[in-house]
Amino acid sequence: MSDPQQRAAEPVLITDAELSYEESLKVRKQRYKIMMGLRIPLMVLAAVFYQIPWLAVSLLVLSIPLPWMAVLIANDRLPRKVEKVNRYQADRRAIEPKEHPVIDG
Repeated sequence: MSDPQQRAAEPVLITDAELSYEESLKVRKQRYKIMMGLRIPLMVLAAVFYQIPWLAVSLLVLSIPLPWMAVLIANDRLPRKVEKVNRYQADRRAIEPKEHPVIDG
């Protein structure tokens, strides 16, 4: 790898930049709301199917770990898109890259 001072001088393409904190928080809040929103329908369905005990109990059991999972997922940061930073590579050609063949005539 090149030294850190040289890497810092190279421009980074912003198309591969991470999401801002506000955007990341918005995505995490959305995930939390979706997971917590699933809990209420599961509990309502369990009440609807109270005459089928195995189904009612299984729906309730599914709804129990949802708050815990929602908090864990919401507090986790989003995965990174790319590990390698995409840097701009200028097309620098050498003035005379190699010897030129001479044709005798």
